[in-house]
Amino acid sequence: MRAKTRPILAAFLTVLVALTAAATPAYAVRGRAPNWQPCEEDKTAQCATLTVPVDWSQPYGPSVAIALARRPAADPKQRIGTLVVNPGGPGGSGVDFTLDSTFFSPELRRRFDIVGFDPRGISRSHPIVCTTTVLTAAPPPVIESAKAYDTFVAYNRRLAADCARRTGPLYGHVDTLSVVRDLEAVRAALGEEKISFYGASYGTLLGQQYAERYPRRIRAMVLDSVMDHTVDTDGFLGGEAATAQDSFDEFVAWCARSTECAVHGRDVRKLWAGLLASARRGTLRDPKDTASKLTHYELVGVAFSSMYDPQWHSLGMFIKEATDGAGTKLGRAAVDVSEHNFHAVFCDDWSMPVSGYADLRARLDRIAARSPQMPFSPLALSSVYGCLGRTDGTDNPQRALSPARTGPVLLVNARHDPATPYAWAQHVAAQLGPKASLLTYEGWGHTVYGRSDCVGRTVDRYLLTVRPPAAGARCPGVEPEAAGVGGITPRRGYPRAGGITWS
Repeated sequence: MRAKTRPILAAFLTVLVALTAAATPAYAVRGRAPNWQPCEEDKTAQCATLTVPVDWSQPYGPSVAIALARRPAADPKQRIGTLVVNPGGPGGSGVDFTLDSTFFSPELRRRFDIVGFDPRGISRSHPIVCTTTVLTAAPPPVIESAKAYDTFVAYNRRLAADCARRTGPLYGHVDTLSVVRDLEAVRAALGEEKISFYGASYGTLLGQQYAERYPRRIRAMVLDSVMDHTVDTDGFLGGEAATAQDSFDEFVAWCARSTECAVHGRDVRKLWAGLLASARRGTLRDPKDTASKLTHYELVGVAFSSMYDPQWHSLGMFIKEATDGAGTKLGRAAVDVSEHNFHAVFCDDWSMPVSGYADLRARLDRIAARSPQMPFSPLALSSVYGCLGRTDGTDNPQRALSPARTGPVLLVNARHDPATPYAWAQHVAAQLGPKASLLTYEGWGHTVYGRSDCVGRTVDRYLLTVRPPAAGARCPGVEPEAAGVGGITPRRGYPRAGGITWS
């Protein structure tokens, strides 16, 4: 009997194992541990993929491969653990960010494995793609009539349908909460009980929501230039315009005190008002390409983009050349916009309802009255415009965070940030509670780490020791220098894919 039973039992166990494997989610079978190999772009770093479900509520359904990159700690004997990084965007590549070996200090690179991944729908992780001719048929990013509003709504619906058709099942599943689940799968695959995390700009939303869902998996967390996922449509558009106006005011103040400003000694606000009026009339020539003209929207975008570093010297030169009529005749460069992930992510994370053109116009007029030089934020306007008329709903709408159940979290923000208002960082710190610390950089620009020795030392010390700075910690601002500052190029087609993002 036993001799006959063993083959039957063995066959039964074989079938059972096969059935179990078939019923196991793809991410559990293929994503247990990354198969690290030298990266094609940089053989000193390691690359791999991790398979996760497209829809985490259906773990047995379609899957997507997430691209990973790792720089092992330079001193394995002194290794603290893994620092997972996200550069924001949405649309930023965590793989590229990791391959940039100079961003983090030598001490962090010595003590941590630096790991980044391309979030789902981005770059190497099955990017959201759309038909190029549909993308290039986008209406001008200016809505000044009910007809233009309706045109935008119809275009957004056409574009969303096209992107969904071209991308497949992943479209509609690129919200940050899904990326939170992916990040947890990455942590588990790395075999780490806890991870440290650095997120910049839009990446701070990933950090906030990961810490809320998996508080025991966080060793240390730095949120650099903070998104506030509680603001409504008015708070979003108004807050963004106000912080852009604040950055413009800082530029004007610098021009008044610095002889390095190309329009020093002149009335900068009056010069800018003249350029805005000329752009509205359709008569403003682009000083970087005098064969073409700048729209009102593009002109504001030039100033906005200059405030990220900031590039005050270049903005001053641009205003001088645009006002005085100097410039160069150039041709327009072709832009490949077949990958288009910004609105697929943003519209799945933010509900920004607008009831129609009259509603939109009233909101924008109120904002412009408060921010005369920067009557809108091109980034905020693009974000909201790209969601008009979409019918898919928002999987991850705004809400307040739960108080931090992690260890201490360090938030960092510039006092004069053009994209993520300082008030947002204050509000998120208050939501997180007493375990959160806010380091204020009393300077300018978007994203703070690396802008000054003070900021670098403070962030490094926290990541190395998990000891936050004292309450109310501040670092002095460092004004930009003229040397090494490049010119500003107006962004054609801006701000569709390839335009300014929060990263």
